[in-house]
Amino acid sequence: MTPHDPRHLLTVPVTSAQDVFSLRRSGQQAAESLRMERQDQVRLATALSELGRDRLGATGLTATFELHGEGEPVLAVIFQWESGADPAPEALELATRLVHRVRHTAGASRSRLVLEQPVPAGVVSSDRRRDLREALRRTAPATMAEDLRAQTRDLIATLEETRAQREELRRLNEELEETNRGVMALYTELSQELETTNSGVVALHTELEDKSRRLREASAAKTRFWTHVSHELRTPVNSVVGLARLVLEPGSNRLDEEQHRQVSMIAASGQTLLSLVNDLLDVAKAESGQLEVRLDAVDLHALIGQLGGALTGTPRASHVVMKMPDLHGFPLVVTDEVLLTRILRNLLSNSLKFTEKGEVGLTVGVVEEPNGPWLALTVTDTGIGIPEAEQQRVFEEFYQVPGRHQRGRPGTGLGLPYARTLAELLGGSLVLTSAEGQGTRVELRLPHTTAGPGPEPCRTTVLAAERPAPGAPAARLDDDGRESGP
Repeated sequence: MTPHDPRHLLTVPVTSAQDVFSLRRSGQQAAESLRMERQDQVRLATALSELGRDRLGATGLTATFELHGEGEPVLAVIFQWESGADPAPEALELATRLVHRVRHTAGASRSRLVLEQPVPAGVVSSDRRRDLREALRRTAPATMAEDLRAQTRDLIATLEETRAQREELRRLNEELEETNRGVMALYTELSQELETTNSGVVALHTELEDKSRRLREASAAKTRFWTHVSHELRTPVNSVVGLARLVLEPGSNRLDEEQHRQVSMIAASGQTLLSLVNDLLDVAKAESGQLEVRLDAVDLHALIGQLGGALTGTPRASHVVMKMPDLHGFPLVVTDEVLLTRILRNLLSNSLKFTEKGEVGLTVGVVEEPNGPWLALTVTDTGIGIPEAEQQRVFEEFYQVPGRHQRGRPGTGLGLPYARTLAELLGGSLVLTSAEGQGTRVELRLPHTTAGPGPEPCRTTVLAAERPAPGAPAARLDDDGRESGP
């Protein structure tokens, strides 16, 4: 590199011990001017002194200072010589431990030894290069005594710095020990609290297990009670209903008009009581797992036709239009016909019960989902609807939404819970959506398995439900849709 290179600072010959002293001073002065740490200044000066002494005597030995600002800024000191032995390994090893990087290149005509020490960021500038270049050129030659004094000052400064670092390290160790003691105390406290909490959790879990067992026992006792009471009540109630019907037969002329009315009330009340007993018995069977699912091929066209015919003539269907699908040609589906009939009868009779005018409809379709096809049977009405806060509670046993709409609409509150239980027994689900004053929609989904040919387009038949003529016998439906009329 020529002296005209902007990176070049100074090139000095090294031919005597005094030149080595001056080289050491120049290196320390350059490091100090470039704001290197005190320890880095001493390390660079010491490395230059050791390598300078090692190379002393080599032909044409020079030392060049350069300041590289490109990329990572570094201060480079380059020893060059024409002939002589290679640097001693001990000197190279010492220099490598003192400065950031040492590179030795042996050539046929000229050899190089480069020392590089990083410079703090933001220090290198054109003005600093100029000032540093001038300062190095004005550096006075140093004698051995001056060099020894400088080394002594450096050694004292280094010792003071080492002592300060050792004191700081001792203080940090004490703080760390204190922190460790605090951490151990906290760990012990947390461990004790955790152990106490675990004991409480175990006790709570045991208590919950005991309460769960008691609840299961209470539920089983309730189911047994329903079953036994229903069986015991059904026989006398059947007798009451049967005898009342015999007395009311058209061929019996032993009753006057008032007696006929009173016996009719007995028959109606007995039928209502029988419906309640049947509801309780069905729910008890479902909860106790006594209902058996019997899968078979079911003709939905016939099932829905019979169900629509039975519901159309009920007193509840006054001024209501029932829309039932015409499923002629729909393939046979594999399910339990009895349980499916009970579910649909519950849903449709419930819609009729709370729809004073408008329509009640049933639609049937197949829904394709990733887990397979599903048979969707949806009951909709234009009735009073259910408030959002009550839509989950209507599936609780014996619960009825309070309000004036319950007047004249007797029921037990078992229809919807029973329908959902049966839907789950068939491997399906029952989902209700409603809005107050805007009607209700209940969708029954069952696994769709066909047992016949493919479906044809479905048609919808509209059945107008009319009030029966005065005096004509009318079928009655209980809360789950059982026909109960005379």
